[in-house]
Amino acid sequence: MQIETYGQQIEVTPALSKYVETRFERLGRHFEHPCQIRVQLGLDKPNHKAEATVALPGKSLHADASAADMYAAIDLLADKLDRLLVKHKERMVDHHRGESLTRDIAG
Repeated sequence: MQIETYGQQIEVTPALSKYVETRFERLGRHFEHPCQIRVQLGLDKPNHKAEATVALPGKSLHADASAADMYAAIDLLADKLDRLLVKHKERMVDHHRGESLTRDIAG
């Protein structure tokens, strides 16, 4: 898993970058293949904003979150991405199950 963190009108400190990496480590359990995550941190006064795009094979997922401080926004973003990835994974499994069920009934 490759994580790219950058700021929009804000400097991304090494501490923020490290925090993003530690919070997004748990997302790696959803991936079987290498993927890329782009995280954008910014200031949307009075809140801090964090956005991320996950590039999966054949699809990309996007989420954003805002909170009173940057660390809270990153936490919210990690939780949203976790839910999105679980939902995406369930869709993929359901799609494959539906395919095998129709073959069993027809065959």
